[in-house]
Amino acid sequence: MNECSRRAARWTASLAFLAGLPLSAAPLPRAVPEEVGMSSVGLERMSEVLGGYVEEGKLVGCVALVARRGRVVYLEAFGERDREARAAMRPDDIFRIASQSKALVSAAAMILQEEGRLLLSDPVGRYIPAFEKTTVAVRKEEGGYDVVPAERPVTIRHLLTHTAGVGYGGGDAEDLWKEAGIQGWYFADRDEAIAATVDRIAGLPFEAQPGARWVYGYSTDILGAVVEKASGQPLDAFLEERLLGPLGMEDTHFYLPREKRDRLTVVYSTSEDGRIERAPDPGGMIGQGAYVDGPRRSFSGGAGLLSTAEDYARFLQMVANGGSLGERRVLAPSTVRLMTVDHVGDLLQRPGAGFGLGFSVLEDLGERGSPGSVGEVGWGGAYHSTYWIDPQLELVAVYLTQLIPAGSIDDHGRFRALVYAAVVEE
Repeated sequence: MNECSRRAARWTASLAFLAGLPLSAAPLPRAVPEEVGMSSVGLERMSEVLGGYVEEGKLVGCVALVARRGRVVYLEAFGERDREARAAMRPDDIFRIASQSKALVSAAAMILQEEGRLLLSDPVGRYIPAFEKTTVAVRKEEGGYDVVPAERPVTIRHLLTHTAGVGYGGGDAEDLWKEAGIQGWYFADRDEAIAATVDRIAGLPFEAQPGARWVYGYSTDILGAVVEKASGQPLDAFLEERLLGPLGMEDTHFYLPREKRDRLTVVYSTSEDGRIERAPDPGGMIGQGAYVDGPRRSFSGGAGLLSTAEDYARFLQMVANGGSLGERRVLAPSTVRLMTVDHVGDLLQRPGAGFGLGFSVLEDLGERGSPGSVGEVGWGGAYHSTYWIDPQLELVAVYLTQLIPAGSIDDHGRFRALVYAAVVEE
């Protein structure tokens, strides 16, 4: 089979898969790569590289999606969803997206600001009284730490930018967080509403004064509880009504409907000797988890969602479009502009990057040293997934796998390099 025939066969297979989707889940518009200034040959090269990771035993499976100018040019699955069951990965398989949840919950908070139900400058204590007075752990020179009052209230903007000072249960007061049973980002197995967990978080010493440092942690979980208070709805219901439903994200959930359990990808781990092993079942955040058979009570805005590559691309395309997808508008263009500019200055301390309201923001391409464009926004998840939006090139990319810990695999960097190498018309 020559190169042209192979590309035609791949495109025909992709269209056949899409034809089998339910009518209610109308796919994003498709394009032949050359129609939107991309190279079929370049994207075929990406398939060879991603498939190579599977063949070499570095990955069990993954799904990659690329869209340009609002049209999907690449949606491919590699390897297996479940190696032990010999179940092939499909493009519509469902992944734990962990911290990719943060962007969706950040958008939910911005919807509420547009409706006048909150302001970014509001103190969190206005919605969650336990946050009216918070504390910070301060290390002592002779060892140990003091607990001192916070110098200012935590605001909603602090939560959105991860400058509230709250981490994931580490820091100087790690002993108190451990005693409270609040450490790590995994909440799916908790038989406790997120509002109750957040109330307990408020009573523990934070790692830094609000606004003083960029500290990655429970900020978006707290934000999810604020969304619940300000909207008067559980977080899952608000997201479904105001974001997931309007965007047609039918496979994005906190807990998987049981009829979809066979589409949930298995979590694998890289061992110390480099082998890929099935993670424990259920095994908490490193294992298969409680997303199907758990208590279904904790809606973790910071790390709790499940999704597919195309569902998540719908959200990203909405952002790329300035707040709308098709005929549905969920955010105003001015809100998207506010979300996708840097808010933290030097606090992030990542080469070339700032942080907006839910995303990192590329400020200096050369300082970062990998392909992209100034103004690009993105992030990723603990199960080794990543995404970005490049507004200059009208480009959306999603890469999903389930590998934790991921070891030294360089698939993210190669995926990025190959996506940009396939752009032949700017």
